[in-house]
Amino acid sequence: METPLLHAVSAGEFHDYEPVRSFKDARSVAWNETKKLWKIAGPIAFTIICNFGTNTASAMFVGHLGNLELSAVSISLSVISTFSFGFMLGMGSALETLCGQAFGAGRVHMLGVYMQRSWIILFTSCVILTPIYVFSGPILKLLGQEDDVANLAGTFTRYCIPQLFSLAFNFPAQKFLQSQSKVLVLMWIGFIVLVVHIGWLFLFIYVFDWGIYGVGIAFSMTGWETVIAQNIYIMNWCKEGWTGFSWLAFKDIWAFVRLSLESAVMLCLEVWYMMSIILVTGHLSNAVLSIDSLTICLNFNGLEAMLFIGINAAISVRVSNELGMGRPRAAKYSVYVTVGQSLLFGIICMIVILISKDYFAVLFTSSKELQRSVSNLAVLLGVTMILNSVQPVISGVAIGGGWQGLVAYINLGSYYIFGLPLGIVLGYVANWGVKGIWGGMICGTALQTLVLVIVLYRTNWTKEVEQTTDRMKKWAGQDYGNEKIDAVSV
Repeated sequence: METPLLHAVSAGEFHDYEPVRSFKDARSVAWNETKKLWKIAGPIAFTIICNFGTNTASAMFVGHLGNLELSAVSISLSVISTFSFGFMLGMGSALETLCGQAFGAGRVHMLGVYMQRSWIILFTSCVILTPIYVFSGPILKLLGQEDDVANLAGTFTRYCIPQLFSLAFNFPAQKFLQSQSKVLVLMWIGFIVLVVHIGWLFLFIYVFDWGIYGVGIAFSMTGWETVIAQNIYIMNWCKEGWTGFSWLAFKDIWAFVRLSLESAVMLCLEVWYMMSIILVTGHLSNAVLSIDSLTICLNFNGLEAMLFIGINAAISVRVSNELGMGRPRAAKYSVYVTVGQSLLFGIICMIVILISKDYFAVLFTSSKELQRSVSNLAVLLGVTMILNSVQPVISGVAIGGGWQGLVAYINLGSYYIFGLPLGIVLGYVANWGVKGIWGGMICGTALQTLVLVIVLYRTNWTKEVEQTTDRMKKWAGQDYGNEKIDAVSV
C-alpha cells in the first residue's frame, strides 16, 4: 500500500509531505496544491480584479470626456494614488506575514490584535500622506508635467482624499480575512462595490454633469463602502479571530512599525517602478499621446497583474500557514506548483494581446491615432505580461516567509539602479521614445525576476520554519494564552 503524501495526525494537525520520488508523487502533489491554491487564489484574484476594475471603469468613462481629462485622471491615479497605494499596501503587508503564520500556528486570537495595530499604523500613515494629495498640482508641475494637465489632476486628486483614508481600514481587513482563507466574502463585496461604483460614475458624470470631479467622489464613496462591509462581517461572523477591541494593539507597536516599513519599502519599490514610467514619459515631445497610449496599455497590464497579485496573496497565505504549521516541504512544493501555473497563464495572456493588438484600444478611445499608438506598444505589453506572471508570485512567497528586507534591496538594484536609468537612456539618448523607456524598464523587471528565482532555488525551507517559530514567540509571546486573558475588550 502506498504511503499518502499528506496524512492527518489529529484533528487540525497534519504531517508534512513525503519527499517526491516519482512522477506519480509529483502529479499527486501538483493536484493537491492546485486545489488548495485556487480555492484561495480564485476568489482573491476576482476580488482584486473588481477593485482594479473601479480604476478601469473610471478611465473608460473619462476617456470619452476628452484626452486632457483622461491624461489628468491617469496622472493622478498612476502617480499620486499609486504612490500612496503602494505605501499603504506595503505597510499593511506586514499583517499578511504575521496573521498567516499566527493562523498556521493556531494562535487565531492574535489576528484581531494584529489588525488593530495595523489600523493605528496605517491611519497615521494616511495623515502623513495627506499633504501630497493637497499639494498634488504643484508636485506634478515640479515633476515636469504640463500645467493644464497638472492643475486638473491636482483638483481631481483632492476629491480622492477620503478614499486614501479608507485604505487604512481596507488593507488590514483584507489581510485578516485572507490569512484564514475567508475569501469568498471579499469576492462578493468586491463585485457588489464595483457594480455600485459604475452606477455612481454614470450618475455623477451623465446625470449630474460633474465631470472628472464626480469620478473622485465616486472613488471615495466606493472605498468606504468596502471598509464598512468588510468590518461588519469581521465583527459579527469572525468570533475566533475578532475578540473585541484590545489594549494589546498598542503593545510592541514600534517593533510592528519596523516590520511594516520593511514591507512598505519592498512593495513601494515595485509599485512605484511602473508609476515612474508615466512620469518619465511626461517629458517627451508628444507627452499627451504617449501618456494616453501607455495608460491604455497599463490598464490591460493591470487587469492581468490583478490576477497574479491574487495568486501572490494566495501563495503568501499558503507559505505563511505552512511555515506556521512547521511544514517546510508543503511550503516549497506549493511555491513550485504556483510558479509553473502562473507562467503558463502569462504566456496565454501575451498571446491574446498580440492577436488583438489592433482592436483592444477601442474600449478606451475613439481616436484612430491613439489606437495606432497603442497597437505599436502591444509587443512590449505582451512581454510585460510574461514577467508579471512570475514576479508577483515570488514576491508573495517573500511576504509569506518574511523576507521583505532582502527583496527590498533586490528591487532597489534591479529597478532603480539598472532598469530606470536604462529606460531613460533608450528613450531620450537613443531617441526611441516611449518604446525605449518601457523596454529599458522591462529589462529591470527581468533582472529582478531572475535574482528572485535564484534566491527561491537556494532557500532552506527547514530553516524558514525555525525562523517562523522564533517570530511567533517574539510577536505573540511564549505564554500567548495569558495575552488572550489580558486582552481588554470594550
